[in-house]
Amino acid sequence: MSNPLTTHVLDTATGMPAAGLSISLEQMTGERFEPVSRGVTNSDGRLSAPLIAEDDWGAGVYRIRFETGAYFAARKAACFYPFVEVVFEVREPEQHHHVPLLLSPFGYSTYRGS
Repeated sequence: MSNPLTTHVLDTATGMPAAGLSISLEQMTGERFEPVSRGVTNSDGRLSAPLIAEDDWGAGVYRIRFETGAYFAARKAACFYPFVEVVFEVREPEQHHHVPLLLSPFGYSTYRGS
């Protein structure tokens, strides 16, 4: 497994990938989330580089933060959610984990993808 965690952001208001959206990953250590990495989505709404190295990946609780307010502001559009945080637990790190985000200015949805 070369990339244990992936994401894909689709702007459902435009029907297009959400390019240029900043994303950060954190891992829970004790009672706090610690920064792991950051990235920006490409023209396909995906990250060009992994959010976490395979050697750093393991069981635990993670949080992905999507900077939706800045994304919509760059498009001169109002939005209700200035950011979206998705917290998830990895119990089987040997499996691939995909955390997509379906995004519009006034709503979002996510799920465990494949």
